[in-house]
Amino acid sequence: MSVDHTQEAAGTGEETAVQAAAVRTYAVAPGVRLNVRSGPGTQYNLVRVLPEGVRVPIYCQTSGTTVSGPYGTTSIWDLIDSGEYVSDAYIRTGSDGYVAPRCG
Repeated sequence: MSVDHTQEAAGTGEETAVQAAAVRTYAVAPGVRLNVRSGPGTQYNLVRVLPEGVRVPIYCQTSGTTVSGPYGTTSIWDLIDSGEYVSDAYIRTGSDGYVAPRCG
């Protein structure tokens, strides 16, 4: 019986690793220090500035202020951490549309 229990525990660990790997990271446009906002728009408070050359996870996406950047003009904003949003116009997702679930 202990063998079965060990196999169950190993399976659970593997599922957790797969779930963690499911969140992809995307490159911020080259040469850009990107403003991170507290909400999906330029009217929200500046939380921090990302340095050049970083990659960010996109947990979900939502509509907000329209912004023009290196990857076009869009109203899509990406949630990269709890309460931290960046404009999708500065993130190389390879798509003009949504690449992650909608927030909320």
